[in-house]
Amino acid sequence: MTELPSSQFSRLDERRAANLEVAHERRGPERRTEDFRWIALFSDSDPVELASALADCEVLALPAGKVLLRYGAPNQNVFILLSGRLSVHLGPDAQPAPGISIFPGECVGELSAIDAKPISALVLAATDVRVLRLSGQVFWKRLIKLRGVPENLMTTLSERMRRSNTIALEMQRERLELNHLRKELDVARQLQASMLALQRPLFAGRTDIEACGFMEPASKVGGDLFDAFFVDSRTLFICVGDVSGHGIAAALFMVRVIGLLRNLAMGSLQPEKILETLNDRLCIGNDANLFVTVFCGFLDVTTGQLVYSSAGHCPPMVCSGSADGQAVLLPVPRGILAGAASGRQYTSMRHQLGIGETLLCYTDGMTEAENPAGEPFSEQGCLNFLLKARANPLPDLLDAMYEQVVSHTGLRHPADDCTILAVRRLAPQ
Repeated sequence: MTELPSSQFSRLDERRAANLEVAHERRGPERRTEDFRWIALFSDSDPVELASALADCEVLALPAGKVLLRYGAPNQNVFILLSGRLSVHLGPDAQPAPGISIFPGECVGELSAIDAKPISALVLAATDVRVLRLSGQVFWKRLIKLRGVPENLMTTLSERMRRSNTIALEMQRERLELNHLRKELDVARQLQASMLALQRPLFAGRTDIEACGFMEPASKVGGDLFDAFFVDSRTLFICVGDVSGHGIAAALFMVRVIGLLRNLAMGSLQPEKILETLNDRLCIGNDANLFVTVFCGFLDVTTGQLVYSSAGHCPPMVCSGSADGQAVLLPVPRGILAGAASGRQYTSMRHQLGIGETLLCYTDGMTEAENPAGEPFSEQGCLNFLLKARANPLPDLLDAMYEQVVSHTGLRHPADDCTILAVRRLAPQ
């Protein structure tokens, strides 16, 4: 026998490798001697005839994550899994739907080999696998003629269809549940918004004060809160808070906080006492270990006297209305986060809010919003903007400040809830 030159052997191997996307290994003796009748497809076949038909077939070794059959690609082979697990995804990608598992003894690729159409699924190795590759010619010219193979093939396909139907029904159920959850979240967002003082302006009938609030959650619902209401004809209660975390849990905790604050503010004009009671009550039954930062205070709109306290919240900003005025941070008393530990005490401070001055309260979603370089918008960024826009009506000022923060991030929405409450004292009329 004349031997082929090594260069021809090399070219032959290259052509074989080019026909497959996966690496394979030749195992001639194993294919001729191994009894494959453990595979359901061949369970009724004559062992001698089966070994003869499989003599020239290949065993492929694929590492986990390797693609065996790619969506939309042509295919003329039938593959039988010998070990490991394959995953079939009904589309070009492996996400987001779960795959159909293929276990040892089952086959893939037979449908595209039958109708010669492009592959309608993505098949990849879920674990390290060994696969028996059967060319279309071997399968349809030789194997299909063996005893029991046609019947066993129909049984295999039927079982696959049942599994596919089960997964399809589960996916449909999950989509319905997701759509229902989205509708529920839309309702929750509307309910949450209805609890906030979102009217513009807040106190349309008054000429001694202007107030406006704004809240934009990072998701459907958020954990930020603000409120402003008169406890008597001249005393305005204001508060801003930020619950830890995001989403539904934070939103439910936010509802609890704002309800408590409203009740407590109607019974006391001491913001530090309000925070002490709020903290103790939030610690009761707080199995989720949530907490909230809060700034709250009482403003006498006649005298401009502001008495305020803080439970670990951001310091508010004050900006003068005059052309040569400044925008500064108010000092705040130190206080522990509300809901973190019971029995804590808080203190209060005072500030004289002048005519034309604007008090701006906010959450850290505004100041900590980062641009692509990781630079936060910062307190100084808010102060600079507040000083520049101090003459604007409060609704315009708040909207423009939020738009500035969004522009800074380069995103459609910042990653955290953003909340602002502004109060401006007006000259008596």
